[in-house]
Amino acid sequence: MDKKARIEDTRKAFEASFAEGAFYNRQTQDAGHLEKLLKAVRVSDGMRILDLGCGSGYLTFPLAKRHPTCDVIGLDIVSDALRDNRCRAKAEAITNLTFITYDGVDFPVESGTLGWVVTRYALHHFPDIEHSIQDIHRCLKRGGRLLIADPCPNPCDTGRFVDDYMRLKKDGHVRFYTKDEWMDICGRHGLRFAEGFETTIRFPKQKETAIGWENVLKKHDKRVIESYHPVETETALYLTERVNNLIFEKE
Repeated sequence: MDKKARIEDTRKAFEASFAEGAFYNRQTQDAGHLEKLLKAVRVSDGMRILDLGCGSGYLTFPLAKRHPTCDVIGLDIVSDALRDNRCRAKAEAITNLTFITYDGVDFPVESGTLGWVVTRYALHHFPDIEHSIQDIHRCLKRGGRLLIADPCPNPCDTGRFVDDYMRLKKDGHVRFYTKDEWMDICGRHGLRFAEGFETTIRFPKQKETAIGWENVLKKHDKRVIESYHPVETETALYLTERVNNLIFEKE
């Protein structure tokens, strides 16, 4: 599948998910994790912050409210969700917040203008991660920082069961990256690892979007599958996934 087709799959799937709202948003929200991310983003007055893959604004809105002297930008391909976000920002009189839609490839941001790029549960959908990290580097000021919060495969999962599982839902999932892979990719593009921490997420998937689940189970080692603590109900599947929360700095 080419890059544009992957991006379009992702856009359609997430427009549908955000329109439904309840299931996906409820299961991926975690107040404790959100607070850790907000504390990790240490800012100066007047700084520009980009939330890449902002979706329904789960991280974008609290960043803007917590840092009223900063210019916060939410960037995503999901135009319907961004329209709703703009209405919410207007209703709540949040004046330092802007939402921008784009083509999923090149960021419509001036070079060297951002103090932070933050991205939560998004980068595993990006079809050309090397280009995306390179463009993040372009947009950051010297000393600017990137915060990545994204799930990763378990150490025993060398056959990438978790990626096969995530691809059951046709939403453009590409792959999860290990911490070492992130350090390698970011390092090649002038971003130095600064600090990080690990969390977990109990990730949901509705069975109606997981056609072929039984075949994925047969393909992979039972020990690997059980390392994700799978739970199956009548309507949903759940895995507990590790999450890398990593901060890199532009040299």
